[in-house]
Amino acid sequence: MKPRRIELLAPAKNADIAIDAVKCGADAVYMGASKFGARAAAGNDISEIARAIEFAHMFNAKIYVTVNTILYEQELKDVERLIRELYKIGTDALIVQDMGILRLDIPPIQLHASTQCDTRTVEKAKFLEAVGFSQIVLARELSAKEISDIHDNVSVPLECFVHGALCVSYSGRCHASCAIKGRSANRGECAQICRLAYDMLDSKDNAIMKGKHLLSLRDFNQSDRLEELLDAGASSFKIEGRLKESAYVKNVTAYYHQRLNDICRKHPDKYVRGAAGQVSLDFEPCLEKSFNRGFTHYFFDRRQPAEPMASFDTPKSIGEFIGTVKETKGNRITVNGHKQLSNGDGLVYFNNRRELCGFRANKTEGNTIVPLEKIFLPKGTQLYRNFDQTFTALLAKDSATRKLAVDIRMMRLSDGIRTEMTDETGHRVTLRTPLELIPAKTNQEEARVKAFGKLGDTHFTLRSFDAGNTADLFIPASTMTAIRRELCELLENDIRATYHFEYRRNEDKTVAAPASLSFADNVANSKAETFYREHGTKTIEPAMEVSARKNDNDVLMTTRYCIRREMDCCLKGKNAGQLDRNITLVSGEVRLAVEFDCKNCQMLLRRAK
Repeated sequence: MKPRRIELLAPAKNADIAIDAVKCGADAVYMGASKFGARAAAGNDISEIARAIEFAHMFNAKIYVTVNTILYEQELKDVERLIRELYKIGTDALIVQDMGILRLDIPPIQLHASTQCDTRTVEKAKFLEAVGFSQIVLARELSAKEISDIHDNVSVPLECFVHGALCVSYSGRCHASCAIKGRSANRGECAQICRLAYDMLDSKDNAIMKGKHLLSLRDFNQSDRLEELLDAGASSFKIEGRLKESAYVKNVTAYYHQRLNDICRKHPDKYVRGAAGQVSLDFEPCLEKSFNRGFTHYFFDRRQPAEPMASFDTPKSIGEFIGTVKETKGNRITVNGHKQLSNGDGLVYFNNRRELCGFRANKTEGNTIVPLEKIFLPKGTQLYRNFDQTFTALLAKDSATRKLAVDIRMMRLSDGIRTEMTDETGHRVTLRTPLELIPAKTNQEEARVKAFGKLGDTHFTLRSFDAGNTADLFIPASTMTAIRRELCELLENDIRATYHFEYRRNEDKTVAAPASLSFADNVANSKAETFYREHGTKTIEPAMEVSARKNDNDVLMTTRYCIRREMDCCLKGKNAGQLDRNITLVSGEVRLAVEFDCKNCQMLLRRAK
């Protein structure tokens, strides 16, 4: 059995970040087009996507483009044109949620089912595979067992998020932003209702808790669970963050790249990376040094894990733990810790009201900090660094490279020489060079290695050189330079010309869709309606975005995360019944009624009256 191809899938706000991600070890990158992506602020024109593709394909890395909003009727023709353009420039796949795309007149480009398709069951995954999706993004909430069950019932690769921000509602099932703020999360305009500070009120409007971010989850971090994810059947490991800057993408991508390489070296018979090339880093990746709200494995281990999931005190980044305050004396703060500090570091702490506060280090001397402004921190205060000046400066440089290893072999001919260049994936090019066969005064092999090793400004690095029967020939340095340059050009052209594209799967039009769909299934155009009716759906409610629904009974969020459990008040726990069954979350004009659906172990949020 061939090793399973696995991919590290990195986000990119633009082409430069996409290239950085590939350099740092991504096997694939996802980015948005100019429109119709679920991150409206992360769009790119066709030329920028083409630039990312040109670089990525040199290393057999793929570029996926998000066209994952729900689509309005008047947008369908524009979507058709966009998809044709993306296909022409060599886009490997589209990430989509709107089934109307399957009824458009588009080329046979691969389709991946977005996380907004809300795939959490075997039945849903089998349906998506049957109608033509080549890869399925699973819900973040799934456990290892649930992922394994889906893997056992489908043949297409499964994509799982492994790092970054978490949506508290099932992806594709959050309508709070649209209903309350008039900004559709399914249209790339999420108002982040889940990150607000809420007062929690009981059934009599008494405050149980005030000013806490009760729906704000910690960040996902599966870096120590990758092998378990592979065992469960995941093949694509997705990093969240299409709005993140280059430093974040480089650091996180590089970290997961190293972890996946460790696994592939451990199990060479089981797993192989999707892209080629040797990655070199001028920095040591560290996840805690990039934006994070603290980390969680979410529901991977079991349905109700013991670890905290939420970050009640703040939705902002806390970074890495530095140590505790030993003493504050004058304008100098001494820390018990071993982290190397730098002038300009950004430091944060929680005050006695559990508010996140911060300051900038004007000067550091070992474990002593001199802030820009005088500040007193009590002994024992926990100190975090959410901006590492030295690390950030390092990442701002061109601090990563990716090169294809090549072998070069020369052979003497009757009228000159033949030079062959082969890359690590098997691409091979040959060049014949007419040459007067003049004996060299000394052995030339060392000079040849030096000449052909000058590949610094190319995509290649020399792995081996074989002079063959030419070591005793005199070859001018200018000739070797010309041969090297032409071989590199020939090899680049061959790699691009032979890049393997995969095409969309055929649709099984006999497979049945659910008999009825609610507004939460996000049907917003006639093509999507046609798709579902052709698959047997009888009743279809239009999406909230096109129906202008104002029903207070509508479930705006469905969450596996539970406030009760987070507060250790689960009905199955030792503090059962200590939290009112009927609670309301209030943040300014935002009022959410919380229903604990304990039978299904989930939480439902509606607009409160």
